[in-house]
Amino acid sequence: MTQSVYTQQAPSSFKLNQTIIADTPFKDEQAIAQAELDTHLETQAEAVAPTKDPLTSRDRRIISEIIQVEPESVRTIWIEGGITVWVQFVEGGRLPFDRDWFAKRVAEVKATLPETPLERNERLSDELEEACVKFNLWHPQIDWLSFSTKLYRNNQLVGYIGCNLEGWYSRPRTYGMNRFASSAEEAITFLGVRSAVAA
Repeated sequence: MTQSVYTQQAPSSFKLNQTIIADTPFKDEQAIAQAELDTHLETQAEAVAPTKDPLTSRDRRIISEIIQVEPESVRTIWIEGGITVWVQFVEGGRLPFDRDWFAKRVAEVKATLPETPLERNERLSDELEEACVKFNLWHPQIDWLSFSTKLYRNNQLVGYIGCNLEGWYSRPRTYGMNRFASSAEEAITFLGVRSAVAA
């Protein structure tokens, strides 16, 4: 006599030893709360220790010109493996570029991109600071519109220095003739100042 045994199998969706709890609303609330906490912590960290932006406004203008986006949308760039340049965007997302191609395009755009007044002032300020260190001089606040200031050594007025369309200039007194120079350092030497000698 033949015996037949029928067994019933569980459906494929059945999970043994697994409890299913419908907690989707809780998970959504938890995700929202976590996102709010993360945003709050990031804001607090930025307030306590602001991070220095590695890109200048000129850098952003150059990058935006190359990839044809708004300068404000570029967050940062980095080179990975010495081969790929990655451009990270503020709203998320990133684009990869060949390093050599990107470097070539940066050089091309730099040659044609005009300097903004802010960039000019930053460049001139850096040059003036280097010259002041060399000659052991200091200056008060710079007049940014005319890019001019006074120079002091040991709290004594040495003269006036500035830069305009004709180049760097200096004069020893408030009124008088400007002597023009090709650099801040040369303009300072026109005031009769010699570089500080190490003891």
